[in-house]
Amino acid sequence: MPARKPITGRDRPSARLMLAQELDRLRNEAGWSLRRLADKLGWDHTHLHKLERGEGLGGPDVIAALDSAYGTTPHLMMLWELARDDAAREEHGGYLRLEAQARAIHQYAAGVVPRLLQTAEYAREALRAARPGHGDVEPQVAARLARQLILTADDPADFRAVLDEAVLRRPLADRAAWRRQLAHLVEMAAHPNVTLHVLPFSAGPHGLTATDLALLWLPTGRTVVCAGAGCSGELVREQREMERLRTVYDRVRDLAMPPAATIAFLERLRAEERHGGEEMPARGTPVPADGCGR
Repeated sequence: MPARKPITGRDRPSARLMLAQELDRLRNEAGWSLRRLADKLGWDHTHLHKLERGEGLGGPDVIAALDSAYGTTPHLMMLWELARDDAAREEHGGYLRLEAQARAIHQYAAGVVPRLLQTAEYAREALRAARPGHGDVEPQVAARLARQLILTADDPADFRAVLDEAVLRRPLADRAAWRRQLAHLVEMAAHPNVTLHVLPFSAGPHGLTATDLALLWLPTGRTVVCAGAGCSGELVREQREMERLRTVYDRVRDLAMPPAATIAFLERLRAEERHGGEEMPARGTPVPADGCGR
């Protein structure tokens, strides 16, 4: 097999197109029909046809099987990984564009402070933890802070976030920076367009335990649902799944503390931090024992 040129460079065609073209070329060089290839692999021929037309990426199992059939391991898998990464970047960029246009954003955060509410210190530590060895994260920190302007602009987006208690029980290594993050949450909650809720551990299991979720309402009337880490991951396309996630979000929000109790909870955490992490007795607005309320 001839040596392959590196798949790099700003002017290369999309990795999805390259993968599709390579799949078509290899099958034709082998002299196989789609049905014969499907019989050899045990995959549906219509699925293989879509891969060759660039209408889907498939998964690693089918790509590994194709690599094995053509004797090209790991060539196709490398192309597939590039195409998968391209798709993730496109999805992320698409979400950011929609977020910038949104008139309202409702979010559930499972384990990390929502990016629209992070201080620079929190964003920096979170990025370094997620990307060990990647060096300078300052461009990403600056980009994350720039996104937050949609909450403080002259005509800001309406923002409502439900923070799982786990978000607030996982402090930064720099405890002074963590205290500043808690103070920032309280300050942001004072904005008329920002509403915060805490979902206490006492609320028990719920439908969003393992994932972040964001709901965006656009000026066109369209609603966008995004699920995944940091709420900038996978855009949900299927209408029934969108409706299911909206219903689940509403139920989770109904289990959360109301805004006043949430602020009282945050202030208690700040007091605990000032007293060296010792739990303080509850004061002010009581936190509902069952976590109910909006």
